[in-house]
Amino acid sequence: MILSSGTKRPKIHSTAYVAPSAIVAGDVTIGAESAVLHGAVVTSEGAPITIGSQSVVMEGAVIKASGGSALQFPCAVGDRCIVGPLAYVVGATIGSGCFIAGGAQVFNGATLEDGSAVAHRSLIRANERVTAGSGAQARHLGDIFNLEAGDDIPARAAEAYAKFLRKTHAQDSALEEHRNVKPAPRRRSGEEPPPTQATQVDKVVDVMMLELEEMEQRRQAAIKRQKGR
Repeated sequence: MILSSGTKRPKIHSTAYVAPSAIVAGDVTIGAESAVLHGAVVTSEGAPITIGSQSVVMEGAVIKASGGSALQFPCAVGDRCIVGPLAYVVGATIGSGCFIAGGAQVFNGATLEDGSAVAHRSLIRANERVTAGSGAQARHLGDIFNLEAGDDIPARAAEAYAKFLRKTHAQDSALEEHRNVKPAPRRRSGEEPPPTQATQVDKVVDVMMLELEEMEQRRQAAIKRQKGR
């Protein structure tokens, strides 16, 4: 869902993908070939958000910017970054080629240098600075995406993943009916049911009447037996 906030409205590059169930609201800019997945929330509340090109915001992640008359906390995510599922990033500066693992939290004024990584469920406090060189995280991504070793594994992973997501979700389409059985065709008001349906109903009624008649006959016979005793 794409929402305006006051006079501010998102600017989303034509090659970027935003899932229908994601929320992008306010002064948000999303760069070329990026992907924002289902359930993600990217919302500007008084300060701008920028997401670079070929970056991925995964399911359930939250990216926020906030600001008032006294303080401003814009949020910037660089090119070729991955923000993992359920991560929370507010008012921070994320350099290019960064990886934020699922469930991590990054708060106001924090900075991730280019090529740095944040581990699963880590807490990056306000104004904290994270430097590059997280070899274990890079190797982990390399294994997941089958990438050769190198200093830029997070960036290459983001580029490959964003490309895959855009291609895959380009085939998505909304379904009005999503039950496992084929729904019966709808009839217009006043239209008679099809003959097969009427025949089936008639058969059901006939069987019920026969059963009722038999039950009544058995009841009358039982009454006569009681009187004859």
